[in-house]
Amino acid sequence: MNRKVFYVIITFIVILIAGSSFSRETNHKYPEILIQDTLKKYSDGIFEGKSRPFYTDEPYWGIATITIRNGSFSEIRFIIRDSSLHEAFDEKYERHFEGNEVYIQQSRNDWKGVQTYPRKLAETQDIGKVDAVSGATWSYNIFKASIDEALKKSK
Repeated sequence: MNRKVFYVIITFIVILIAGSSFSRETNHKYPEILIQDTLKKYSDGIFEGKSRPFYTDEPYWGIATITIRNGSFSEIRFIIRDSSLHEAFDEKYERHFEGNEVYIQQSRNDWKGVQTYPRKLAETQDIGKVDAVSGATWSYNIFKASIDEALKKSK
């Protein structure tokens, strides 16, 4: 009798596991439509977003300006501003890290990101399709947060 109960329980577990693996299907028929920024019907105009996402202990602010024409991102400008030194983060900013090769390389990577992200967003028209440049996650997070702030104003 115990053997029959054991086999019934094992059979039940196998059916349960097999059934659950088939029921995890999600509806991703048109995922690009669900996340494409310009399909959210933003208003035409020029919108600015200023943000410092979760780097609140640092003095850096991202400032993004987006021009939307006919529902598309037509121009995107982005800078990172150091509010303690009162200067923009640019290709010369690495001078503040003289002697620290790790920070100098990080500064170069992030500068490449600052230059790349606006162009990529204009090409893809979707912030979800803009990938972070290798080694430039800091500038990507600031860019994304600034873009999100600007887009909130355009809805």
